[in-house]
Amino acid sequence: MFQTFNINHVGFLLQCASWTVVLSVIALIGGGLGGVAIALMRLSRFAWLRWIAQAYIYVIQGTPLLVILFIAYFGIANLGYDLPAIYAAGIGFALYGSAFLGEIWRGAIQSISKGQWEAAFVLALGWRHTMTDIIVPQALRVAIPPTVGFTVQVVKNTALASIVGFVELTRAGQIVSSATFQPLQVYLTVAAIYFVICSVLSYTSRRLERRLQLTTN
Repeated sequence: MFQTFNINHVGFLLQCASWTVVLSVIALIGGGLGGVAIALMRLSRFAWLRWIAQAYIYVIQGTPLLVILFIAYFGIANLGYDLPAIYAAGIGFALYGSAFLGEIWRGAIQSISKGQWEAAFVLALGWRHTMTDIIVPQALRVAIPPTVGFTVQVVKNTALASIVGFVELTRAGQIVSSATFQPLQVYLTVAAIYFVICSVLSYTSRRLERRLQLTTN
């Protein structure tokens, strides 16, 4: 007997939405760390490091995220480790995110005019101080919009994690829809929750952009 879609089902969807956020955070932390490494390798003066980074980006960006999740989940299982689905999905998303974030941040750094680098050289600043005091603060303003755009994409793509057994917002919607046989109401609610999450990200991004604009002016 089918149930009627009610507040308890909405509560279940919200609970699973929190897991969507958790997976997104894991993906962005892992992808961010990997992205920093990829960006620095792409900017390295050593050709072999640039080649490795370019090959990694080419392979990851050319592979569907769903396939990456399958490889992460079953590859770890083949090594004899029985990881929970959220960790396997987090690894897959981190690999995916590092390729895209690395390119976003590399482009932001390279968008800074050559004169800024030359000024740092004239002032005899080391590479670390040049990056932290001059280049990165300016690159942040350039990097924020595409980074937030990619973050929104990651939040929505977490729906693919259900394929490896992780119950996130979209999978929860499927479960509730099957129990209530009211897919329109259920998926409108799911869409509204996604909209709220992504709107909060966009609002936070605009606030951060304005703050950086005031700081650097």
